[in-house]
Amino acid sequence: MSKIIFITGASRGFGKLWAKALLERGDKVAASARNLEDLNDLVSEYGSSILPIKLNVDDKDACFAAVKQVKDHFGRIDVLINNAGFGLFGAIEETTEAQARAQMETNFFGLLWVTQAIVPIMREQKGGHIIQVSSFLGLVTLPVLGLYNASKYAVNGLSETLATEVAGFGIKISLIEPNGFSTDWSGASAVQTEPNEAYTAVKTAFFEGSTPDTWGKPEATAPAILELIDAENPPLHFLLGKVAYPFVKQVYEARLTEMEEWKETSAAAHGH
Repeated sequence: MSKIIFITGASRGFGKLWAKALLERGDKVAASARNLEDLNDLVSEYGSSILPIKLNVDDKDACFAAVKQVKDHFGRIDVLINNAGFGLFGAIEETTEAQARAQMETNFFGLLWVTQAIVPIMREQKGGHIIQVSSFLGLVTLPVLGLYNASKYAVNGLSETLATEVAGFGIKISLIEPNGFSTDWSGASAVQTEPNEAYTAVKTAFFEGSTPDTWGKPEATAPAILELIDAENPPLHFLLGKVAYPFVKQVYEARLTEMEEWKETSAAAHGH
């Protein structure tokens, strides 16, 4: 049976790639973009199987209206893929208030609004799957991406909590946590801070540490996403790419070692 899937941020990158893969196999897809022209190719190829929606997720009312539009059009929503977002590159000291707020507005609050709008529908349906596109940088951090890291940590905290709140309604939550992929995320879609020479060495080390093999091929993710959507018991945390797992494992092992070293002092601070 085909599924009804709503994907935000479908104008390019993962969003468009996954929308195409889902349409190709016969699912019905509602795809949102800030500019509807970016969806014309999918509409031309798949006709009534796709519902294009103009949406800026920074607008809470528009998010709720978009979700209602999808429900009214298709009758139900089986899967949400909360994909809209962008990368902000620069040292934390360099980041302006406007840049910081814009990063959180889209990556966190936009995701929150769409999530809040869709949960009542899935509760009424007694089931659904909310897939939040986070990052392995919601589990670990890299320099020069401080606000991006923070936005994805927020997404992870929100979504882990949501999973405990809605499990009784038959709603499943998954966090997709990719390592770097060769999408527009680090190119045309990215925002850069005004550089401060004090951070030149940090930035140089960061970018020199990246090799062509570090970046995954976006098209290789489609089969994994289809498998995730079809899984009877999908994981809460779903890493994408071969770089994410060893990096996360190394960082988490180091964290546990450090906590172990300080556990007596930590316990003594409890007071009794």
